[in-house]
Amino acid sequence: MSTGPAVRETDRIVDQLKRMYDGDAWHGPSVRAALHGVDATMAAARPVPHGHTIGEIVMHMTAWTREVTRRLQSGVARDPEDGDWPVAAVADAAAWAATVAALDAANAELVRTATASDDARLQDRIVDAPGRPPGSGVSRYTLLHGLVQHHAYHAGQISMLKRALAR
Repeated sequence: MSTGPAVRETDRIVDQLKRMYDGDAWHGPSVRAALHGVDATMAAARPVPHGHTIGEIVMHMTAWTREVTRRLQSGVARDPEDGDWPVAAVADAAAWAATVAALDAANAELVRTATASDDARLQDRIVDAPGRPPGSGVSRYTLLHGLVQHHAYHAGQISMLKRALAR
């Protein structure tokens, strides 16, 4: 009995990326669902002393999404071009809209890059950049799943910050 065409593992991972970013995430709100209703004032607010703002979290997520895409394309690990925690400039509605649009664009590029990836390369290790501890490179498979987990973690943070701001 034929079960139809084989589903690539890469397609399964892309499905998880899409669900976590803007779909039906099993654990709770997706990133875009968590960001729903957040305006520039909320994005810049710091309800937890010494904690990150929603705007800072979004900039961090953008930086790492871009870096994961770059790692998939180059096979070499390095720090994000904009840094781990880029400075969030969420001064007004236009700046906030641009910040969210940058995250949307970074995720769309990641999905395109991951979709074009070959299952045979999923276990290939990302090469450590100079100065990184030997053996810190992870497989492309682990890298992609790691970003899904990273998005889940930060979607939860955003949701908690929204609750704190609603008080």
